[in-house]
Amino acid sequence: MVEFKTLGDLALHFASLPAQQVIELQHGLEVCARKIEQTAKDEIGHYQSAVGPFSEWADLADSTEQDKAAHGYPVDAPLLRSGEMRDSITHEVHGLEAVIGSKDPKMVYHEFGTAKMPPRPVMGPALFRNKDFILKVIGKAAVSGLVGGERIHPDLGYED
Repeated sequence: MVEFKTLGDLALHFASLPAQQVIELQHGLEVCARKIEQTAKDEIGHYQSAVGPFSEWADLADSTEQDKAAHGYPVDAPLLRSGEMRDSITHEVHGLEAVIGSKDPKMVYHEFGTAKMPPRPVMGPALFRNKDFILKVIGKAAVSGLVGGERIHPDLGYED
């Protein structure tokens, strides 16, 4: 608990709260973005079940599996060939905005599918799979920012 000796100290504390809120929320966004990035990377190479509005992944076509095997890529590992697309998934946090994604153009085709290929979304499901984690971390950051950056005890369920 914080005690203030003067009204001036109290005023300075209140004046610093907006800045502290932004700092805490940026920290929370960074923690969440790292978690979503890792979840997305972990999804590649493994068939995914349905989550939120996203359907489970369809099996790879036999012709796709044969092509992967012929080129020395792992079979029964959807979206995984060399690992380049998986490794292209990154995140950035700027201000109060987090962006998690890939600059690999193939990711769009997998995320939404094509006329010849069913969708195997990665980014959307990674977000849904972390919904409870995100709510906890951002909630903790918001509360911590309101109380001037004091860390909330982990027993309250707000660990990051």
